[in-house]
Amino acid sequence: IGDYAFDDCYALSSITIPDGVTSIGDYAFDDCYALSSITIPDGVTSIGTYAFYSCNSLSNITIPNSVTSIGDYAFRYCNSLSSITIPDGVTSIGNYAFYSCNSLSSITIPDGVTSIGTYAFYSCNSLSSITIPDGVTSIGDYAFQYCSGVKFYDFTAATAVPTLANANAFTGIADDCEIRVPASLVTAWKAATNWAQYAKYIVGVSA
Repeated sequence: IGDYAFDDCYALSSITIPDGVTSIGDYAFDDCYALSSITIPDGVTSIGTYAFYSCNSLSNITIPNSVTSIGDYAFRYCNSLSSITIPDGVTSIGNYAFYSCNSLSSITIPDGVTSIGTYAFYSCNSLSSITIPDGVTSIGDYAFQYCSGVKFYDFTAATAVPTLANANAFTGIADDCEIRVPASLVTAWKAATNWAQYAKYIVGVSA
């Protein structure tokens, strides 16, 4: 499905993508405001930049395990999207990928993800918790800014302190939120660059 294939198809409410499609291009469904659900077939390996940008009615999407790449801004402003499972083959969550998806209450980040991009979950204020797998080594600027509903971030699978690009990554964190980390890493975590600002939220959990 090429770049801009269904861009600005405002009244498009449903679509079936056939088997054999291997990629969804940049801006493919950009501003398809009425699109409420879509199933991406097995075989698709990449979801392009801005692929579902501003699909405000999109509440249900199935991403197959064949997908290894989700582009920047892919689901930005998908305000009705309530849950999503990212396939195991994806290694990075792009910049602004779920920016302002303020109905998103559940997300599964697979073990293969190593980086979470800038503004990736900005203002996802319906998230109540999020588990970060041990493979994540870097978290971008503003990644979780204004995720005010999150009660805890679970880093307990970590074997090392991930790099935090900027202290603004958790701006707006709730007063009662916990950043749960392995007990053996608490001291190092609290002292690490940019994590130090969140020292009072960091709680050690024994294995």
